[in-house]
Amino acid sequence: MSEAAFQLNDPVPDFRLPVSGGEEISLSDFRGKKVVIYFYPKNMTPACTQEACDFRDRTRELHALGAVVLGISTDPVRLHDRFREKQNLSFPLLSDADHRVSELFGVWQLKKLYGREYEGIVRSTFLIDEEGRLIKEWRKVRVKGHVDEVVEAVKSLG
Repeated sequence: MSEAAFQLNDPVPDFRLPVSGGEEISLSDFRGKKVVIYFYPKNMTPACTQEACDFRDRTRELHALGAVVLGISTDPVRLHDRFREKQNLSFPLLSDADHRVSELFGVWQLKKLYGREYEGIVRSTFLIDEEGRLIKEWRKVRVKGHVDEVVEAVKSLG
Protein backbone atom coordinates (compact mmCIF):
# COMPACT_ATOMS: atom_id res chain seq x y z
CA MET A 1 0.00 0.00 0.00
CA SER A 2 1.35 3.35 -1.04
CA GLU A 3 1.64 6.24 1.44
CA ALA A 4 1.46 9.93 0.56
CA ALA A 5 4.75 11.82 0.59
CA PHE A 6 3.10 14.53 2.70
CA GLN A 7 0.47 14.96 5.43
CA LEU A 8 -2.37 17.38 6.22
CA ASN A 9 -1.15 20.99 6.48
CA ASP A 10 2.08 20.12 4.65
CA PRO A 11 3.01 21.81 1.38
CA VAL A 12 2.12 19.56 -1.54
CA PRO A 13 5.16 18.88 -3.75
CA ASP A 14 4.86 20.46 -7.18
CA PHE A 15 4.22 18.18 -10.14
CA ARG A 16 3.73 18.59 -13.88
CA LEU A 17 1.48 16.41 -16.07
CA PRO A 18 0.28 16.49 -19.70
CA VAL A 19 -3.19 17.70 -20.70
CA SER A 20 -4.88 18.40 -24.05
CA GLY A 21 -3.11 19.92 -27.02
CA GLY A 22 0.40 18.93 -26.02
CA GLU A 23 0.24 21.27 -23.04
CA GLU A 24 1.35 20.49 -19.51
CA ILE A 25 -0.01 21.76 -16.19
CA SER A 26 1.91 22.18 -12.95
CA LEU A 27 0.33 22.40 -9.53
CA SER A 28 2.30 25.63 -9.01
CA ASP A 29 0.39 27.19 -11.95
CA PHE A 30 -2.53 27.54 -9.53
CA ARG A 31 -0.75 29.17 -6.59
CA GLY A 32 -3.11 31.78 -5.12
CA LYS A 33 -6.18 29.60 -5.79
CA LYS A 34 -7.69 26.70 -3.94
CA VAL A 35 -7.18 23.47 -5.90
CA VAL A 36 -9.42 20.41 -5.85
CA ILE A 37 -7.55 17.42 -7.25
CA TYR A 38 -9.54 14.27 -7.74
CA PHE A 39 -7.98 10.97 -8.74
CA TYR A 40 -10.21 8.48 -10.52
CA PRO A 41 -9.57 5.01 -11.97
CA LYS A 42 -10.74 5.22 -15.61
CA ASN A 43 -12.54 7.40 -18.15
CA MET A 44 -15.96 6.33 -19.45
CA THR A 45 -16.78 3.96 -16.57
CA PRO A 46 -20.09 4.56 -14.75
CA ALA A 47 -18.77 5.79 -11.37
CA CYS A 48 -15.99 7.89 -12.93
CA THR A 49 -18.44 9.44 -15.39
CA GLN A 50 -20.84 10.28 -12.55
CA GLU A 51 -18.07 11.84 -10.48
CA ALA A 52 -16.80 13.91 -13.42
CA CYS A 53 -20.32 15.13 -14.21
CA ASP A 54 -20.92 16.00 -10.54
CA PHE A 55 -17.75 18.13 -10.56
CA ARG A 56 -18.78 19.62 -13.93
CA ASP A 57 -22.15 20.63 -12.50
CA ARG A 58 -20.51 22.43 -9.54
CA THR A 59 -17.49 23.93 -11.35
CA ARG A 60 -19.02 27.40 -11.68
CA GLU A 61 -19.77 27.46 -7.94
CA LEU A 62 -16.24 26.27 -7.12
CA HIS A 63 -14.73 28.93 -9.39
CA ALA A 64 -16.81 31.58 -7.59
CA LEU A 65 -15.23 30.32 -4.34
CA GLY A 66 -11.74 30.74 -5.81
CA ALA A 67 -11.16 27.05 -6.52
CA VAL A 68 -10.14 25.10 -9.60
CA VAL A 69 -10.79 21.42 -10.29
CA LEU A 70 -8.22 19.02 -11.75
CA GLY A 71 -9.02 15.40 -12.57
CA ILE A 72 -6.18 12.86 -12.74
CA SER A 73 -6.11 9.28 -14.02
CA THR A 74 -3.58 7.10 -15.80
CA ASP A 75 -5.57 7.26 -19.06
CA PRO A 76 -3.70 8.84 -22.00
CA VAL A 77 -4.49 12.43 -23.03
CA ARG A 78 -6.35 11.31 -26.20
CA LEU A 79 -8.85 9.37 -24.04
CA HIS A 80 -9.16 12.34 -21.67
CA ASP A 81 -9.98 14.54 -24.67
CA ARG A 82 -12.73 12.16 -25.79
CA PHE A 83 -14.13 11.92 -22.25
CA ARG A 84 -14.08 15.72 -21.75
CA GLU A 85 -15.85 16.27 -25.06
CA LYS A 86 -18.47 13.55 -24.53
CA GLN A 87 -19.31 14.75 -20.97
CA ASN A 88 -18.84 18.49 -21.71
CA LEU A 89 -16.27 18.84 -18.92
CA SER A 90 -14.94 22.35 -18.35
CA PHE A 91 -11.92 21.45 -16.21
CA PRO A 92 -8.62 19.82 -17.20
CA LEU A 93 -7.98 16.10 -17.03
CA LEU A 94 -4.32 15.27 -16.46
CA SER A 95 -2.64 12.09 -17.63
CA ASP A 96 -0.52 10.33 -15.00
CA ALA A 97 0.52 7.47 -17.30
CA ASP A 98 3.49 6.38 -15.18
CA HIS A 99 1.41 6.83 -11.95
CA ARG A 100 4.21 8.93 -10.44
CA VAL A 101 1.80 11.59 -9.11
CA SER A 102 -0.69 8.94 -7.98
CA GLU A 103 2.12 7.40 -5.94
CA LEU A 104 3.10 10.83 -4.56
CA PHE A 105 -0.46 11.20 -3.21
CA GLY A 106 -0.59 7.59 -1.99
CA VAL A 107 -3.54 6.63 -4.20
CA TRP A 108 -1.74 4.04 -6.36
CA GLN A 109 -2.54 0.88 -4.45
CA LEU A 110 -3.15 -2.82 -4.70
CA LYS A 111 -6.82 -3.43 -5.50
CA LYS A 112 -9.00 -6.52 -5.79
CA LEU A 113 -11.79 -7.17 -8.27
CA TYR A 114 -13.51 -10.55 -8.61
CA GLY A 115 -10.64 -12.18 -6.73
CA ARG A 116 -8.01 -10.71 -9.04
CA GLU A 117 -5.34 -8.42 -7.59
CA TYR A 118 -3.93 -5.50 -9.57
CA GLU A 119 -2.48 -2.04 -8.96
CA GLY A 120 -4.53 1.02 -9.73
CA ILE A 121 -5.88 4.34 -8.54
CA VAL A 122 -8.08 4.32 -5.44
CA ARG A 123 -10.67 7.08 -5.94
CA SER A 124 -9.54 10.00 -3.77
CA THR A 125 -9.85 13.80 -3.60
CA PHE A 126 -7.54 16.44 -2.14
CA LEU A 127 -8.15 20.09 -1.28
CA ILE A 128 -5.11 22.35 -1.46
CA ASP A 129 -5.14 25.95 -0.21
CA GLU A 130 -3.84 29.09 -1.94
CA GLU A 131 -0.35 28.58 -0.48
CA GLY A 132 -0.12 25.00 -1.76
CA ARG A 133 -0.78 23.19 1.54
CA LEU A 134 -2.97 20.11 1.85
CA ILE A 135 -6.08 21.15 3.80
CA LYS A 136 -8.38 18.14 3.45
CA GLU A 137 -8.34 14.69 1.90
CA TRP A 138 -11.02 12.15 1.06
CA ARG A 139 -9.76 8.63 0.47
CA LYS A 140 -11.66 5.60 -0.85
CA VAL A 141 -14.39 7.96 -2.04
CA ARG A 142 -17.97 6.88 -2.63
CA VAL A 143 -19.27 9.00 -5.53
CA LYS A 144 -22.79 9.71 -4.29
CA GLY A 145 -22.79 13.03 -2.43
CA HIS A 146 -19.01 13.38 -2.57
CA VAL A 147 -18.85 16.58 -4.63
CA ASP A 148 -21.32 18.21 -2.20
CA GLU A 149 -18.84 17.47 0.64
CA VAL A 150 -16.00 18.98 -1.39
CA VAL A 151 -17.97 22.16 -2.13
CA GLU A 152 -18.86 22.53 1.57
CA ALA A 153 -15.19 22.12 2.52
CA VAL A 154 -14.16 24.82 0.02
CA LYS A 155 -16.88 27.13 1.38
CA SER A 156 -15.60 26.59 4.92
CA LEU A 157 -12.19 27.97 3.90
CA GLY A 158 -13.81 31.31 3.11
